[in-house]
Amino acid sequence: MLPIKMLLLKRTCCPSMNFYRPWAMGCDSLLDQFGNCSNEDQIFDVVGKNKAKLSVKHVGHAIHLLWQFQKERPQMLRTIDFVRKHPQFMVLRVLAENKIDLMDDETLVDMLYNALRLNVEPHDSMIQQFMIEASRRIERFNMATLSKFAVCLTDQHMYHSPLMGKITDIVHRKLEYIHDARILSSLMLSISGMISTHLRNCLIEKAEFLLDTKDSSQFNNPRRIVQFLRNIKFSYRPLLEKCNKIFLQNMKNLDADNISIILGVYQSLHFNNCDFRLAAKWRLTELMNAHSDSASFAKLFAALGPLSGSVVRERLESATLLMVDEFSPSQTLAVIETMEEMECRNSQLIQKVATALYTQLDQYKPVDIARLTKALLSLRCQNPELYAELRRMLTSYLHRSVIPYEVSMLTRVLSLLPSARIDHLISTRIDAVLPQCNLNDLNALAVAITKWVRNGSLYQPGTTAVYMKLLQKLNKCGLERLQKADNMDLLIEELKYVSGEWFEEVLCEETMTTLERLIDQVTESNVVEFALFLTKTSCLHADLLDQIASVTLKHINEIHYSAIYATLLPFTILNYDPPQAEEFFESSIQRIRPHLTFPDVLNMRIRLRLMELNRAVCLECPEFQTPWFHDRYCQQLLNKGNPSVSAIQQQIQEILEHLLGGSIYFKTSVFTPYYYLIDFECVLDKYQKPLPYVDQSVMLLSEKRKMCWEPDNKHINEKQLVPGTHRVAIDFLDSKAFCKNSHHMKGDTVMKKRHLEILGYHVVQIPHFQWNSMELSTKDAWVEYLKQKIFTKKS
Repeated sequence: MLPIKMLLLKRTCCPSMNFYRPWAMGCDSLLDQFGNCSNEDQIFDVVGKNKAKLSVKHVGHAIHLLWQFQKERPQMLRTIDFVRKHPQFMVLRVLAENKIDLMDDETLVDMLYNALRLNVEPHDSMIQQFMIEASRRIERFNMATLSKFAVCLTDQHMYHSPLMGKITDIVHRKLEYIHDARILSSLMLSISGMISTHLRNCLIEKAEFLLDTKDSSQFNNPRRIVQFLRNIKFSYRPLLEKCNKIFLQNMKNLDADNISIILGVYQSLHFNNCDFRLAAKWRLTELMNAHSDSASFAKLFAALGPLSGSVVRERLESATLLMVDEFSPSQTLAVIETMEEMECRNSQLIQKVATALYTQLDQYKPVDIARLTKALLSLRCQNPELYAELRRMLTSYLHRSVIPYEVSMLTRVLSLLPSARIDHLISTRIDAVLPQCNLNDLNALAVAITKWVRNGSLYQPGTTAVYMKLLQKLNKCGLERLQKADNMDLLIEELKYVSGEWFEEVLCEETMTTLERLIDQVTESNVVEFALFLTKTSCLHADLLDQIASVTLKHINEIHYSAIYATLLPFTILNYDPPQAEEFFESSIQRIRPHLTFPDVLNMRIRLRLMELNRAVCLECPEFQTPWFHDRYCQQLLNKGNPSVSAIQQQIQEILEHLLGGSIYFKTSVFTPYYYLIDFECVLDKYQKPLPYVDQSVMLLSEKRKMCWEPDNKHINEKQLVPGTHRVAIDFLDSKAFCKNSHHMKGDTVMKKRHLEILGYHVVQIPHFQWNSMELSTKDAWVEYLKQKIFTKKS
């Protein structure tokens, strides 16, 4: 037996000793021999010399050590294949299988867990026997053992198996006995595909409690919790923020892999936390020089690339160029999709990655091929041979696929490729899966089929009828799915990414009818997603908006303060006041008020909203004497691009020349004080006669975004004009200025008119449905229309 001091010395000098269990040392000479081993060969040597003496404890300890030796090494230095194929490992497997009845519960599950990590196939006899025995004992497992067994099921992709259902039931019944955040978070992640809404809420409540009461230095627990939220597609802000706080406290311990996982989860849950992104960027930049192998560099690239500035981006791209040929297929996919997210335009890198990819294509799954194709098209990769092979593979996969999501994704991506010829087998396959597709899948298929209908005569004359028949069936399936919907949460999830022509023309009206039918299912837990969806549709439905206001008002303290913005958005965008409007808006403001703090670096959306708020207060509440402090920010926005002029705006310009007497009597694309852009501006005297802009240099400066009168809190236009004269702002309002289901004007358009009037303008708005109506179909009619609008005396 080794002296105690020697054992302590070994534990200090040999990292693997830190994994030994209490029973690893003692009076057992074989355990002592295993304890002296420092690599796999020595373990196998002990096994080979003592086959007849190995007990359950010895076998379990040997397999445990074999995995720990692998776990200590970087991924690229692991020798799992060598271990798994070693003759003595086969001896251990046979012994383990023969001694199952002698194992206690913990040993049984530990051995199963370690064997799976050593890549023993799930269909192997030993794994099968372990699974059978574990399923017999599952009710008596303690929570730690149950948690590890659940991980074993996920390793075998048994996410929705009866066994996982059994574990879910046990967790539901015994949740009060879980007091360890590691055990809870692991179970939450494993059973995420099997839980009810009630159990979801119980798990979240328990997780919040344990995160508050336990040591927060373990970042793996909150990482698993946010992954759980991602899996169940539930962006629960209080728990996300608790987890985020722990991540920030442990940032110096996070590696590129964990940061990449967390960023991906945040993106999926639409949880954009500036503090974490800034800290992650700092940490990843710090780690750049520490990642020399392809596996760790690919993870670093995926995490840091989208966050990096130009200097770091160039370093990353240069390093990637040198490492492309070393990437595995999964690493190549991660790098290409990151390049897509970065909007990479490094043609040398794009071509080199495409060349490397060509040799790996046969190792990808169908959905991966679709993702690669989409990314390459987005990167504008020029490689006809590669695209031809991708088209062939997409077509081949489509011929065989029976999974609705897969068929829809493959079809959508195939339609993006130029000159794609769609054969009879593909249309037959699409037709077969349509009744099984959810609304998101149907939307993707509608986009592709519509494109083929439009291009059918160019590529395959005579096929338009086939496509039209598919579209008719697709429309019918979509409408029937809406009519049968009976769960608001599931419906909103399906509709989350549905948009475009097909939705607006085919589904929109029926969707609103269905939502009104399910209106009582709008609750504090789904009201935010519901409000975001209504905002996206741009459709005004008073009953639905009233329900949002009612639920928000009733549960204002249960809705996270950061989500209040989303619940207010449809009312401001759609220009609608609900019953109890004053109470609703005041309660919302009070909910947000204590949390109006912002990070040092604001994202563009927050800055834009602050600018709009600053402008509104300056113009509408001059008694507050609030200064205008967004001049520099607005100038930066203006320098980013020129306002485009539509064909109708050009038409209006020609008629204004005729009506006003020439181009010197008006200006185009004018920025007002406080940076509103108007299409045309003219000045009328007290007799309603147009005044010329005599100084042409001033007009040219204005067109280059130099404002001819500076903003302040006074109505200073009177200083610029002769008494009795006034400015006229003329704006063409396209369909975006109105709700899609009516001529009801949206909030930002109404507010702009109000603000321009405060600035002293007579505002002329030209709705598209009036300008393009049958009544205004001649030049004389348009002239008369504008004449009536412009020369109406200012009230």
